[in-house]
Amino acid sequence: MRLAEFLTRVQDRGEYRSQEEAEHVSEAVLWTLATRITPEEADELAARLPAPLDEALHRDRGCAESFGREEFLRRVAQQTGARPRTAEWDAGAVLSTVADSVSGGELDDLLARLPTTYAELFGRPGPD
Repeated sequence: MRLAEFLTRVQDRGEYRSQEEAEHVSEAVLWTLATRITPEEADELAARLPAPLDEALHRDRGCAESFGREEFLRRVAQQTGARPRTAEWDAGAVLSTVADSVSGGELDDLLARLPTTYAELFGRPGPD
C-alpha cells in the first residue's frame, strides 16, 4: 500500500482533519507498537509499510517491553497529547489500516505474540 492510500484510510477511519494529522497519529501508534514487539517483528512489519511510516518502527527500540492494552493506549496518548479514550480511537484507525497492509498469516503471527486484548485494535474479534 502506498503512503497516500495508507494515510487516506487512517484519516477516514480516525476522522482527522488532514493527512498530516493522520501521519502524526500513525507515527505515534507505530512507534508505541515498536516498543511492544521484538526488533525482528518490527522489521518484518516495517517492510510492509510505506516510507516514511516504516521508520517509526525503527526508532530507539531496544528490547521489547511487556505491557498490556491499557499501557499501550496510555503511551499512545502520551505521544499524541490525547486522552486515553481518544488514543484507543487513534490506535484503532492506524492498526486496522496496518491489518489491511499485511497478509493474514503475518497479522496472525503478530497478534499471537500480543495479548488477546490487542486484537480489537487491529479490527479483529477480541476475547470472549
